[in-house]
Amino acid sequence: MAQNIKPKKRLGQNFLAQTGVIQKLAAAAGIRPGQAVLEIGPGTGNLTEQLAKTGNKIIGVEKDREMIPGLKQRFGNAGNVQIINDDALKFDETKILPPYKIAANLPFYLAAPLIRKFLESPNPPQSLTVIVQKEVAQRICAAPPKMNLLAAATQFYAAVKIIDYVSRGCFWPVPKVDCAILQITPYIYEGERAAGGEPRPYGRANKKFVANFFRIVKAGFSQPRKQLANNLAKQLKLDKKTISKWLAANNIDPRQRPETLPIADWIKLTQTQAIHYNG
Repeated sequence: MAQNIKPKKRLGQNFLAQTGVIQKLAAAAGIRPGQAVLEIGPGTGNLTEQLAKTGNKIIGVEKDREMIPGLKQRFGNAGNVQIINDDALKFDETKILPPYKIAANLPFYLAAPLIRKFLESPNPPQSLTVIVQKEVAQRICAAPPKMNLLAAATQFYAAVKIIDYVSRGCFWPVPKVDCAILQITPYIYEGERAAGGEPRPYGRANKKFVANFFRIVKAGFSQPRKQLANNLAKQLKLDKKTISKWLAANNIDPRQRPETLPIADWIKLTQTQAIHYNG
């Protein structure tokens, strides 16, 4: 099949070609009986084939219509594989009967928006086990004193860990960067369907809490190298004295930089905020 394929740079196509890595990704997904698996961008179908061996329902969403005939030919006799020609960012995952998991070699340029889409979904997966750029995986898994906006946004919704690193030579065509197998496990939220992870007293359904959390975090990271109190005061349009009292009440030094705060502190700030936002 690969002989007739011309990878499309605009679609971020770097196909996983190393059998050992494919097996490691599929094993890390920890697929159990009764769990459907959503694969984003099956491409040539190498990972799809490994996932299909579980006997579970595999849903492959492929944007490149030129890949569809080959995929359907390869899995035409596999009763547990469904190939769908669609853009993963527009795909309606709410139609998937839970529980389900995601296992995928994500296009580099779509990794962050795809992860956010599924973490914010009303029907989130039990886990996302995905290959992304090494740097992106490290940023998502960052901890103080190297926290960043992407890490805070992801860790708000889920536990994250790097399973292993993957050499660029394991792909075709060979990309310019190394990659990593990243596992993201969404938290369970009170009042929501159990999705895995640990319980949290707030969730996707609490839109006001979510909106306030992201407004505070984005304000805090607006200038990462500057003091937290300055960033919050400027972005939230409040005087520094008010901000300093709010931070101190949460045992946070106003002089700290945002990269030094763990996710728990950002959550505390949201839970305790007594700020009337403008707009």
